[in-house]
Amino acid sequence: MGRLATLSELETMNDEDNNNRKKAWRNWNWIKTHFFHKKPDLKILLSVLACPLFPHYSHTPFNQVSSSAEYIIQQFTAATGCRKLEGRVKNVFATGKVEMWVVDEVGKMGVSERGCFVMWQMVPDKWQIELVVAAHKVVAGSDGNVAWRHTPWLGAHAAKGGVRPLRRAVQGLDPLAVSAVFCAAQYMGEKQISGVDCFVLKLSADQKDLVDRSDNTAEMIKHVTFGYFSQRNGLLVFLEDSYLTRIQSPGTRPTYWETTMSTKIEDYRMVEGVMIAHAGHSTVIITRFGDNLKAGPAITRLEESWTIDDVAFNVPGLSMDCFIPPKELQKDYPQEDLDWRSPLHT
Repeated sequence: MGRLATLSELETMNDEDNNNRKKAWRNWNWIKTHFFHKKPDLKILLSVLACPLFPHYSHTPFNQVSSSAEYIIQQFTAATGCRKLEGRVKNVFATGKVEMWVVDEVGKMGVSERGCFVMWQMVPDKWQIELVVAAHKVVAGSDGNVAWRHTPWLGAHAAKGGVRPLRRAVQGLDPLAVSAVFCAAQYMGEKQISGVDCFVLKLSADQKDLVDRSDNTAEMIKHVTFGYFSQRNGLLVFLEDSYLTRIQSPGTRPTYWETTMSTKIEDYRMVEGVMIAHAGHSTVIITRFGDNLKAGPAITRLEESWTIDDVAFNVPGLSMDCFIPPKELQKDYPQEDLDWRSPLHT
């Protein structure tokens, strides 16, 4: 997922212009301190695993989409019954639990951290998630114009690259998002994952998305996603993202961050006629390498198990006001883009 879960998603380069470099460097130094000088802690777990975003993908013209990929997505939508949601569902509410931990160099699992989350979505691209682990709360959201995140240690900031789906939604919780994301995918053949025979679809982030998520210090080089769909039942059973980022501060040699996030998706259950995944396990492998690392590549491994407790559609009382960004961000965007009480958004 090879690149570090975008440095904006790791809460580093969060500024929109060069006038805010001091803040960006303060955030980047925080990451260096926690990754380079001591073992990753709860803040690193939450920075990487709490609420990563999915990338933008350019939509391939229909006549260029392979018939195999088209067939796989058709099978998925039929298997999940997600087309029933179109035009009928205006919002989605979900609650769940998470357990996160760090795995050391010899494969020993560290102390696990447990928590829970609540997520709201409003069609088509508004969402918010609140996740609490060991008394630390991370909140992220999208109002349809800007995606943002707030943590106790770095405050609120907008995500580079604009509005993108929440990865937790694409992990089988939102079948419509899965079908929308993979509708432009490339068919890569067949592969067995955890004993399941799968069809494999591949997506590569376009150049515009990579540029939008880069700045003068962090350059996005690639972002590739693979979806593995069961040949037996048509469901998405495994999701993998690979990122590669080039980091170079003034007067230093570049360092490369490669990250892979792999998620096994399980326990599909019927919710109002739609199949929703209710459990999964994610593994993140972060590799840092470059000529300036005399000891060789540095590898960090994080893991998370998650379960969904409840999913509900069309929850009363959920309004546009629930997705307004924090006040710290509103000054950076035109008021007409943020004021959901405007008659244009009623």
